[in-house]
Amino acid sequence: MGNKRHKPEEIVTKLRQVEVLVGQGMARVDAIRDVRITEQSYYRWRKQYGGMGTDQLRELKRLQKENERLRKAVSDLTLDKLILAEAAKGKLLSPARRRTCIDHVRSQFRISERRACRVLKQHRSTQRKLPRGRADEEKLVADMIELARQYGRYGYRRIAAFLRDGGWQINDKRVERLWRREGLKVPMKQPKKGRLWLNDGSCVRLRPEHRNHVWSYDFVHHRTDDGKVFRTLNILDEHSRECLAIRVKRKLNSGDVIDALSDLFILRGVPSYIRSDNGPEFIAQAVQDWIKAVGAKTAYIQPGSPWENGYCESFNARFRDEFLNGEVFYSLREAQILIEQWRKHYNTKRPHSALGYRPPAPETVVPMDQRPIMH
Repeated sequence: MGNKRHKPEEIVTKLRQVEVLVGQGMARVDAIRDVRITEQSYYRWRKQYGGMGTDQLRELKRLQKENERLRKAVSDLTLDKLILAEAAKGKLLSPARRRTCIDHVRSQFRISERRACRVLKQHRSTQRKLPRGRADEEKLVADMIELARQYGRYGYRRIAAFLRDGGWQINDKRVERLWRREGLKVPMKQPKKGRLWLNDGSCVRLRPEHRNHVWSYDFVHHRTDDGKVFRTLNILDEHSRECLAIRVKRKLNSGDVIDALSDLFILRGVPSYIRSDNGPEFIAQAVQDWIKAVGAKTAYIQPGSPWENGYCESFNARFRDEFLNGEVFYSLREAQILIEQWRKHYNTKRPHSALGYRPPAPETVVPMDQRPIMH
């Protein structure tokens, strides 16, 4: 009889043969032997396929295949859902992040690369082809890190402006990609602020139109290492964003304000307006009379409304964040020297976002053949 494995069609045929032989008067045992099967196989087959015709068997096979297909589809959908759930812990916006996620999913579920790429919508060529950086990328990253170390409070846009000034042909997007890849600090975005343009003719409606049109000034307080307080008087040209002067002393009064303005008026001329808050040094009668005498006008902001002096307030914030908070001054003289150095850097080198990432007053180098001849 052998150990041949019978197909369902053959099993049904043999069962029908046995039934025919028994119907002709042959004993069931002899009929079973005549079709060359064992009694155990006969009774087991009859229990499973008894009374079933060829058409019924064909339908049963079709249903079994459909059931197996549905079971596999449900299993695949369940696995796909598990894959997507494992990958949903972060947004997959870039091919690099998808590549990393696919490697992680394959190690978790022991699935093929083809299936992981299909579920997570990554082309297989993209998955296999690792990105190669440009030949100059290592040097660019080194220069970027050096600038970030030197100017720790600058974001990638100002660093990109410095790199372009240094000769690099790059855009902000490439610098941002490398900036994030190297784990450098990305400053938080500040919400846009609406300005209050009043209708009563107050100084908030006064907008600078040209150089020497509107100057603004304000005080900033800080301390030396021994705990003693010193003040800085910051004077700004609102149109060019240039810091005209920073006067540093332990105490500053209305007389010091007049002295600082006198020096600037001699060097740069008299502005049309001078904007300030209502501090006692600015509203002093001596200061008002002196400013009026030289031909300028005062523009005081509303009390408790520092946003009306926005240009100077913004400068003060940059001054404190980028410089004062990172320096220790052991003496007033040291503070005066370092603050003046920073002021020159702010005017000549620091990129200003409102000026197209150019400095307010860049240094001009005159060629030797164009310099005046001294007699």
